[in-house]
Amino acid sequence: MEAADVFTTLSVELKPDPSRTVVRPFGFAYPSAFSDGRPTRSQAVVSRLLALTPEMRDRMLRLLSNAMEKRHRNVDKAFLRRFEEVKAEIGDEPITRECDRLLIGAYFSQEYAFESAALFNPSIVRIPDQEDVPDDKVRFILSLRGIGEGHISSVTFRTGTWDGDHGLTIDPASPQGVPPRIDSDDEGWVKMRAEDSEELSETVIFPILPSQRQGVEDLRLVNFTDHDGVESVIGTYTAFDGRDARQELLRGIDLRTYEMRALGGAMAGYKGMALFPRRVDGRFVMLGRQDNENIWLLRSDDLYTWETGERIMAPEYPWEFVQIGNCGSPIEIDEGWLVFTHGVGMVRGYCVGACLLDKDDPSKVLARTPSPLLFPSAEQRGGYVPNVTYSCGALLLGRKILLPYAIGDEYTAFAVGSVDDLLSVMERK
Repeated sequence: MEAADVFTTLSVELKPDPSRTVVRPFGFAYPSAFSDGRPTRSQAVVSRLLALTPEMRDRMLRLLSNAMEKRHRNVDKAFLRRFEEVKAEIGDEPITRECDRLLIGAYFSQEYAFESAALFNPSIVRIPDQEDVPDDKVRFILSLRGIGEGHISSVTFRTGTWDGDHGLTIDPASPQGVPPRIDSDDEGWVKMRAEDSEELSETVIFPILPSQRQGVEDLRLVNFTDHDGVESVIGTYTAFDGRDARQELLRGIDLRTYEMRALGGAMAGYKGMALFPRRVDGRFVMLGRQDNENIWLLRSDDLYTWETGERIMAPEYPWEFVQIGNCGSPIEIDEGWLVFTHGVGMVRGYCVGACLLDKDDPSKVLARTPSPLLFPSAEQRGGYVPNVTYSCGALLLGRKILLPYAIGDEYTAFAVGSVDDLLSVMERK
């Protein structure tokens, strides 16, 4: 068998949908050279609004509600929360009418099409509760990177069912988009509550911290089981502020509540870290690409602090001469740790391969694919970013693999294959 024959592409595809929008904060200020000696721009906008007659403001609210309530559930709650967030910026005048609080909240909000340009770089994990799922199937969470106006990245989700073969169902995405409510920032954690989401596809995690100003990118999810048996869904993602990138952690508490925090240490200021699904030899372990070229193995006694690492795999084959990196968290199989990788070659083409690491000492590379498993075909070379196939995670059911992957940094496709076929095309080291 050839490497290119290991996976069979399915007919299911997920493409960006500009009709899916979310209401998010909007702010404005004067340039510093023009701000002295005058009210703030926020105060100016509110003064103009309150100078209108009450009848005009009531009419404005009716027009706003007729438009927004068709696309967003509980939009009044979102506008009122936004008013509470900005009321300290708009002066001391009390705002007694709910109509005015709603209008002010709307002026400081924007409707954002979070996946209008791209929907790609998928990751996939089991839904923790499989109680009502037949043994030969698995319910899963799929995370996707959406790109909207300004090339800003957010994270959106889907759910679905896979039968271990070609039977893949992705649940329809809700037309609603709901931003999590920021509840607290305590001891390094930022807590987000998605309590207004009626299903997972409605939750959108968009940039909320200064470190994320330009994007929350490439979430790599893993079903993590700690040494005490506690299971949780954890993801690492890249926070990008427009200049610097760093790794942050997302922890799902109950699929309605999430916590995020920055990772610390010398190894955390880079892209593309992926957590192993359990401790190895008592320590947390991650893969990374700290030098932008090689795959690194990182170990820590503390899930949140990553100080040291070692290079374990370098570019070896022509399709990865520029760089290699992980395509999501390692998958534990009988033979070791199965890791999907990406390689960058000519014309900045991204291909997907794989390697096998030793189960007891994952710094040892046992085998790797000399040829790519997935690569841009003649019909897939275009896209938002041409010549790219990429993934942030795969799902194992028995000895079968479901691999969601991105095409052209634009949309998402799916392929299935078997562990045995994959191992058969690897080159032993």
